[in-house]
Amino acid sequence: MSLNSQTAPAAERSIVLVGLMGAGKTAIGKRLAALLGLPFYDADEEIERAAGMTIAEIFKTHGEAAFRAGEKRVIQRLLSNGRIVLATGGGAFMDPETREAIRVRATSVWLRCPIPVLVQRTAGRTHRPLLNTGNPAEILEKLSAVRSPVYALADIIVDGSEDPPHVTTANVASAIETYSSPRRVEVQLSHSSYDVLIGGGLLARAGALMAPLLPQSRCFIVTDEHVAELHLHTLTASLDEVGIAHQSFVVPPGEASKSFAAWQKLIEDLLAARIDRKTTIIALGGGVVGDLAGFAAASAMRGVPFVQIPTTLLAQVDSSVGGKTGINSVHGKNLIGAFYQPLLVLADTGVLDTLSPRERAAGYAEIVKTGLISDAGFYNWCEAHGQALLQNDKDALAQAIEHAVRFKARVVGDDERETKPNDGRALLNLGHTFAHALEAETGYDGRLLHGEAVATGLVLAAHLSAALGLAPQEDPPRIAQHLSETGLPVRIQALPADKLLAHMKLDKKNRGGKLHFVLQRGIGRAFTSGDVPEDAVRATLLANGAV
Repeated sequence: MSLNSQTAPAAERSIVLVGLMGAGKTAIGKRLAALLGLPFYDADEEIERAAGMTIAEIFKTHGEAAFRAGEKRVIQRLLSNGRIVLATGGGAFMDPETREAIRVRATSVWLRCPIPVLVQRTAGRTHRPLLNTGNPAEILEKLSAVRSPVYALADIIVDGSEDPPHVTTANVASAIETYSSPRRVEVQLSHSSYDVLIGGGLLARAGALMAPLLPQSRCFIVTDEHVAELHLHTLTASLDEVGIAHQSFVVPPGEASKSFAAWQKLIEDLLAARIDRKTTIIALGGGVVGDLAGFAAASAMRGVPFVQIPTTLLAQVDSSVGGKTGINSVHGKNLIGAFYQPLLVLADTGVLDTLSPRERAAGYAEIVKTGLISDAGFYNWCEAHGQALLQNDKDALAQAIEHAVRFKARVVGDDERETKPNDGRALLNLGHTFAHALEAETGYDGRLLHGEAVATGLVLAAHLSAALGLAPQEDPPRIAQHLSETGLPVRIQALPADKLLAHMKLDKKNRGGKLHFVLQRGIGRAFTSGDVPEDAVRATLLANGAV
């Protein structure tokens, strides 16, 4: 299932206020409409006008089901006639079809209000049919328990109180002004599709964004110790808000968690917690967590639903998209795993603020890689804007992430399981044959981050391409200079060439004992080659710092 249905542009979207009776939807809505210069409608008033009787009379004469059906028709009609501000009845947002109509055409705002304030505001109002059957406070408490998890699916949540309406109106207007819909990239596969959402604040809204997709309101979170300390509470709070039960499993940080032992322990823990085939696994973390949790999702119960919430730039632009999951072997990196696609990827750019400059630069290497593979114009953009991106220019960052994800989505959609021998998904491995050898030789001990290894690998691939007479001689120094300026390593740190070659010979992309590389005919013109002389590879290693 994909979230990517047609929606109206932000400037054309209506504003729909939802919440329990007494939250002030009509009072706030009228003021908000005047402030924005838009028509205001109250859904209940429009229903009464259409039916020729009060809502209490509709309930008494025709029942609640008939009222809800009419309410749905009225709201859909109102939202189809241009941009408006609409106050809905308390139960309107509970209907899935109504929620979808609102999602497509409007920005929804939940006016969340404490029960005592709601009781005070609704006291003595006999036109509220649902409050006329017992103690109003008890009824509102029960309604809140049922409806709040659904209201939490709204785009914006504004807390109300005893403040006068003009104060809450200002708060709503401010929230709408600063709200921006996430960038959305659809990964279209042969038999399914899913969305990658990119933007700030997504982690705090993760529960609401995931809820429509989960087969049941239960999930297991896999994260590591560092990420748990920084971000786990925000995620669990978002799940609590929409009524999704959750349990967390925390693994040690680092490549050591991509091992048989870590995978087995995680699987046993999931089984002990009684995972079933409708329980969703959420990967909250960088590439290690995503790969480990994804492989666990692929193998537990022969496959359970899976959501990626990458917390590093590297994972947001690369490992979280495309469905590659797996663990490492003593023989090499990612040699045990599965192709297993997520239901959804949430790339919250805000969590990247917690990254060190080194980690941010490591992720940037994968962004540069997309330009080197097939988009010389984007590589030029990287040279012009890379420094700003790494200094946390939010617009540049979001633009670069979206571009990289769109590129990978196109490649993955065309070659999901990397079966095309030439110029398919294998192109994404530009620089990676070298990078994986560098990581294997350094023992995944933290001396070399994956993105740092990729940066060096990109320079080595460019050097090898130029040495073979395939690419311009000026490309390797140009690429090396740009990556070096962003703080990335571009030379091998005195590692043995023979051992690096031995690691490359175990690379899973090799065929018939021959080394396979992604090479270039120039920037933006990558291709795969299965006929690279070993002597040329050795010469490239030695020319770039190997011993």
